[in-house]
Amino acid sequence: MSISIHQASVPVFVQGLKGLKGVLTKAAAHVEARKLDPEALLKARLYPDMFPLIRQVQIATDFAKGCAARLAGEEVPAWDDVETGFDDLIARIDRAIAYVEGLDAGKFEGAEDRDITLTRRGETSVVKGLAYFQTQAQPNFFFHLTTAYAILRKNGVEVGKRDYLGMA
Repeated sequence: MSISIHQASVPVFVQGLKGLKGVLTKAAAHVEARKLDPEALLKARLYPDMFPLIRQVQIATDFAKGCAARLAGEEVPAWDDVETGFDDLIARIDRAIAYVEGLDAGKFEGAEDRDITLTRRGETSVVKGLAYFQTQAQPNFFFHLTTAYAILRKNGVEVGKRDYLGMA
């Protein structure tokens, strides 16, 4: 039995985003219950040269929507990074889930061999869809998802593996 690139990507992105929404919901409750300054957590980093929590969430959603759009042969929607609080971040995640789930599965047909053109830091490269998904988009999605989770865990938010997996 084989699975399509749609089956390999969209449900994984959705599950990861739902887990991220869950840990952010717990983080918001943590801040409220302890009467903490939400800014401290939203701007927290694992290390000084790493992005803060807000940016980690933005990038994770960007990889989910960007990868899914490219694999479906669609233009990647551009979203301004204007989130400042937990409610904003959760709304962004909901928007990403709706976008990814709303793509027509049929548009993913042949995406494994589709040329994906990427422009980063002024340099353009072309990779095949499967290689893009497996070696760039999915690893980056999980890196930023995990980093957001780790920032919250490091700062005392009571979350665990089931939360991360979206199973809590």
